[in-house]
Amino acid sequence: MKLKVAVLFGGKSTEHEISIISAIQAIGFINKEKYDVVPVYITKNNDFYVGDDIGKIEEYTHINQLLAKSTQVVWVKENDKVNLVRYPMKKFGNNVMTQVDVAFPIVHGTNVEDGTLQGFLATLGLPVVGCDVLSSAVGMNKYVMKTVLKDNDIPVLDCKCYTWKDYEDVDALVAKIEKTFDYPVIIKPLNLGSSIGIKKASDRASLLEALDLGFEFSKKILVEHAISKLKEINCSVLGDYESAEASECEEPINSDEILSFEDKYIGGGSKGSAKGAKTGGSKGMASLKRKIPADISDEMRDKIRKMAVDAFIALGCSGVSRIDFMIDMETNNVYFNEINTIPGSLSFYLWEPLGMKYEHLLDNMIQLALKADRENHKVVYSFDTNVLEGVKLGGGSKGSKG
Repeated sequence: MKLKVAVLFGGKSTEHEISIISAIQAIGFINKEKYDVVPVYITKNNDFYVGDDIGKIEEYTHINQLLAKSTQVVWVKENDKVNLVRYPMKKFGNNVMTQVDVAFPIVHGTNVEDGTLQGFLATLGLPVVGCDVLSSAVGMNKYVMKTVLKDNDIPVLDCKCYTWKDYEDVDALVAKIEKTFDYPVIIKPLNLGSSIGIKKASDRASLLEALDLGFEFSKKILVEHAISKLKEINCSVLGDYESAEASECEEPINSDEILSFEDKYIGGGSKGSAKGAKTGGSKGMASLKRKIPADISDEMRDKIRKMAVDAFIALGCSGVSRIDFMIDMETNNVYFNEINTIPGSLSFYLWEPLGMKYEHLLDNMIQLALKADRENHKVVYSFDTNVLEGVKLGGGSKGSKG
């Protein structure tokens, strides 16, 4: 019997539309002889929908019409089974739309990629493809991520984190930043991807603009030094805490000093990735202009690929992630920039040069989720106890620790 894999996408995120592209693209490549695929669309209100047209990219030009002919569902665990159940339920007839064996989130950004959705699925007891709750949360929080990497001797740029509270006195905040950093600096929302809200500042006027932009998208922002002569290199990693391998390296070609949202998703197509979009339209990250392999020395390639694997394991990741690096061309130093725990297009285009087809990449990810689930069943999470027998709680009770 084939496993039923629910591919979840969308959600309350600024990267909602990119998630739709990534997921429907992947659905076209999952091995249908091995898995039954159930596309599950998450609206921007975090409602779940299934239906015959949910997995068709052309339907998303008129989402209200799509939802009108689809079925809203809720997740219900019954004994050891997890079902998607019609909501609201009908008085008569079967309300179970389908059973789910494995959850495959292909989501991007805050509220979905940051451990929120992973935690929800974990409470249902489902095997979940990709990073777990902790590694998803750490990977999304750029400040926490850097502290973990520093502790594991992986080079990152020094940074400072500021909040909306600091932003209330913007003149004092600017003074703090100028005291700590020399221009130019980079302002980043703490927990967003796809280059949303990121801006480089070369003077006080542009710093004020960058702060306005960053705080528009997040309650916390990160400030770090901007490398003047920068080369960006990306590398994907596949595996888990026991074993992981690195993909080929790529060098994105951006139209500005910072790789923008438009560069990543709206720019022209790539010759090397045309076959990666069975569904037509935008190819997501596969459409980004890039050099594969990257224009770097063999020694630098080996260094970056090893650093990518080391960082992936240090952060406790699983499945496929993409790690973005920065090379300071003046010093030739390499710095870890950020990790995408669910990268756009799942970075399939970085594995094809090494001979791994997208179908096999997806299969490996699902099998890693099943492996993690088997391991979780070996761990004791609860046990029977009589600690509640005879307990009486009164005003003078100190509780169980008293």
